[in-house]
Amino acid sequence: MHNWLLLIAVVTAGSLLSLIGGMYLIYGKKGVGKLQKAAVPFAAGALLAAAFLDLLPEAIEHGTPQIITLAALVGFIGFFVLERSLSWFHHHHDHKGVGGHGHRRTAALIAIGDTLHNFIDGLAIGAAFVVDPAIGTITAIAIAAHEIPQEIGDFGLMLSRGMKKRRVVLVNVISAMATVVGAAMVYWLGDSLHLDEGILLALTAGFFIYIAASDIIPTIHAEPSKKLANIQTLILLFGIVFVGVTSSIAHNFIHIESEDAGTHAESDQR
Repeated sequence: MHNWLLLIAVVTAGSLLSLIGGMYLIYGKKGVGKLQKAAVPFAAGALLAAAFLDLLPEAIEHGTPQIITLAALVGFIGFFVLERSLSWFHHHHDHKGVGGHGHRRTAALIAIGDTLHNFIDGLAIGAAFVVDPAIGTITAIAIAAHEIPQEIGDFGLMLSRGMKKRRVVLVNVISAMATVVGAAMVYWLGDSLHLDEGILLALTAGFFIYIAASDIIPTIHAEPSKKLANIQTLILLFGIVFVGVTSSIAHNFIHIESEDAGTHAESDQR
């Protein structure tokens, strides 16, 4: 029960945190571009650190290196194929609508694509929680960092398609809850079906590497300002260090909490 509560709390907090960028776009407006340019490289660093410093090392402890690296490759390619198959309404895709009805339809498709994307994020978090709540927590942090700049884009697209501010906020809050559903579903299935922990982690790592390498890092390369690109590179490195340190703290804290809970349970039995 303790892990279930932690899962729901962490995923809900991460989902709401990911909406910060979009909320700032609506109610702040000033400096949104700067926020996005800083959040994007931080997200790349967070995802890469989670994949290479936490998920893959833990996955190798649960399986042979050949199987784990193959699973990571499958996760990388699998998410690429999935994203391509959903590209007709993916939230990165710029749909062309004609008139008011076309704009409303496009806004609805953006919301559907965002919900599916959030659900997939939840699957990754749930898979990590099956192995270790600490790893699940780090995964949730990395995904939340990745979602902040993306939510800015989602909010902006919906607003540009004529959707009212309150409705944009409501739609995105509901969409964010799909992450909770996905995480809870995988955690429940993993607990009952005894899914291979190493493969789950490796698939998630491949998913993270794909996002960082194909969606995020190219935007840094495309930055025309050399000075800003250098700053973004430093922010990327900071994201790696931040998640690396956070990972160590999370492992120590959550494992101590688990040991204390186990000790109390044994005392109650006596």
